[in-house]
This record gives sequence, structure tokens and C-alpha cells, in this order.
Amino acid sequence: MSLAYQTDFIDLCVRLGVLRFGSFTLKSGRESPYFFNAGLFNTGAAIGAVGQAYAAAIAASGLEFDMLFGPAYKGSPLVTVTAATLAQTSGRNLPFAFNRKEAKDHGEGGSIIGSPLKGRVLIVDDVITAGTAIRESLGLIQAAGAQAAGVLLALDRQERAPESRLSAVQEVQDRYGIPVITVVNLADLMQHSSLRGRQDDLERMQSYRKLYGLAD
Repeated sequence: MSLAYQTDFIDLCVRLGVLRFGSFTLKSGRESPYFFNAGLFNTGAAIGAVGQAYAAAIAASGLEFDMLFGPAYKGSPLVTVTAATLAQTSGRNLPFAFNRKEAKDHGEGGSIIGSPLKGRVLIVDDVITAGTAIRESLGLIQAAGAQAAGVLLALDRQERAPESRLSAVQEVQDRYGIPVITVVNLADLMQHSSLRGRQDDLERMQSYRKLYGLAD
């Protein structure tokens, strides 16, 4: 059963158009019954609500970590608002950082903006697709002598990656041995559609899960 913060987050996503239902061709070529675009969290109120959802997911997970890191580009505002929310709502004044796509060769230089990477680092992003941003983040964390504590995401699509029996989330967990925390997943979206009486959307997601979903 979805928790209150998960229900509120899905309602927010639908209201802002971040989460849309219909028919969408993904980069993989699959026809998905829903589409998630975190780039539409583009107002102060919206990103503030995202910070609340991320902080709630962290609290629910019980994961221990020392700082937060956001992969460029979407991870930059997400890690910033999550760190701010943790300080405001739970008194956890943790350091955070994010990276540039290209290292700066003047001024302070380097590719990291914010606190130096050290201790146990929680990576904060929106979704995992090919896992490229996570691999790059892990490389930066390891190069700094720090340790990845886990990954925090908005959405787990709970579907097999192309040419794999695992999901993108499972591949990260299995390959790197770190937990992945998500605010919501496909099962939560389906439950939400059922409770909101969106039967057509629910049936399309059920059909999609049968084709591409993870084995029980």
C-alpha cells in the first residue's frame, strides 16, 4: 500500500504534467502507457514538494550516509533541494555536491561543485535509464576516496532493461552492491490509477507489465 508521501508525489506529478498517461515511444522503442519528465519540476513550489518527497523516502529507508551528490544535469537541483529539505525538516545539515559535464580549467577548476566528496555518499537523481550517470558518479566518488552509500530516485519503472532479465535499478544494485531508494514505482502508479478510477490507464499499465515487467 502506498504511503501518504507517495500518493502526494504522484498527485503532484500528474498535476504538473511530469507524469502523463497515454501512449509514448521510449528511447528503447517500447510503447509505454506513461511518461515521466522530471524537467517539468520547474517552479519553486514544485521543486520544494519534490524535496519533501525525497526526504520522506530517505526517512522511510533508514539508510545511513554522510553527504549527497547529484549527477549533472537534473541531479543538480534535486540534490540541492533534498539537502535543504533535510536540514529544514529533520535537522540533518549535510554537505552536498554536484558535478559539471566538463571540468573547469580556470578559477577553482575541477568538475565538482560544492562540498568535497568524502565518507558515505548518497547519489540523488530522477530515474535510471542506461545507468550512465550512475557509473560516472561512482567513478567520481571512488576517485575522491569516498564510498557510495546508495542511490535515491523519483521513479522505478520496474521493467526489464533491453536484452536483460533485470531492471535498470536491479542492475545497479547487483553490479555495484549498493541499495536504490525510490519515491514511487510502477506498482504505486498502478495502485494510484485504480484508486482514482482511471481504469483505462490501469489496464494499459497491466498489459505493459506483462510484456516488459519483472518476473514475480
